[in-house]
Amino acid sequence: MTGTFKANNPYNTFLLLVYGILLKLPVFLHPAIPQPQQTDGFLYKALLKWVQPFGTAFPIIYGVIAFVLLYSQAVSFNKLANDLRLMQKNNYLTGMSYMLVTSLFAEWNMLSAPLIINSLLIWVWARMSGLYNDTSPKTSLFNIGFAIGICTFFYFPSLAFAALIIFGLALIRPFILSEWLIALLGIITPYYFLLAIAFLTDNLKGYQFPGFAVTSPKFNQTTWSLVAIITVIITAVAGLFYVQQNFRRQLIQARKSWSLIFLYIVVAVFVPFINATHAFEYWILCAVPLSALLGAAFLYPVKKTIPLALHWIMVAFVIAISYFVH
Repeated sequence: MTGTFKANNPYNTFLLLVYGILLKLPVFLHPAIPQPQQTDGFLYKALLKWVQPFGTAFPIIYGVIAFVLLYSQAVSFNKLANDLRLMQKNNYLTGMSYMLVTSLFAEWNMLSAPLIINSLLIWVWARMSGLYNDTSPKTSLFNIGFAIGICTFFYFPSLAFAALIIFGLALIRPFILSEWLIALLGIITPYYFLLAIAFLTDNLKGYQFPGFAVTSPKFNQTTWSLVAIITVIITAVAGLFYVQQNFRRQLIQARKSWSLIFLYIVVAVFVPFINATHAFEYWILCAVPLSALLGAAFLYPVKKTIPLALHWIMVAFVIAISYFVH
């Protein structure tokens, strides 16, 4: 399978769809009804309320929406990774890795707030990567900040991804105060409109920020899931090794993009620690940068038996966790 997705074949988009459906059959067979949490934003809660009448009659709709989001994120992130030349040759391994790693945990296949904002964060990462040679950086920075602001309406602790803008700007562009202020203005703008609407509709007193709390996340997973996580981490570390080996051979923009991937994963790991609710679905924010590292681990090794074995071991974990472990 890794050999199939190693090629940059347009038919692989359809094969990725089939691959994802086979991995995620439990999403359709046993759809989970999402429950809003304390730190979930009002847009996510409004979405659940809107879908609820359909979901009560046909619970599978939650699984269908989650799968559409996961598949679209896999395809878009894979395309952006190819456009930004993250690896030596274009491939579909990044998209394959995203579908694979998100299949390992049932919580990552639910219609959750972090799953929704992954679509926006992929776009944010791509636009940040493009700032290196952007002819209108101020417009891009305002849009990036605006997207982060919208993310907080779905999941408030995602405000931590403002750090991606701060460190990304320091990494990619020379310090220009006006650019930093415009990015901040972009983050604030959605709240300006929100508070203006709340004031005009006389709902200002009733609005409360979801907030966040510094906590130590509880990790309640089976032994199978723990071993699967260890396997993913080992594969990601191997991918990091191959990325470092090929780092100097890449274009400057590709190196900047990889640096943002590393920042992305640091912020994503940090977010559950400022979450008042202990739920494993919030760790799905790590899946995007992890899939890039896994894609590198599947692409670069000279001996193809190792990545092939790692892939099928993870597929075996998906099958075991989905059908035999309860």
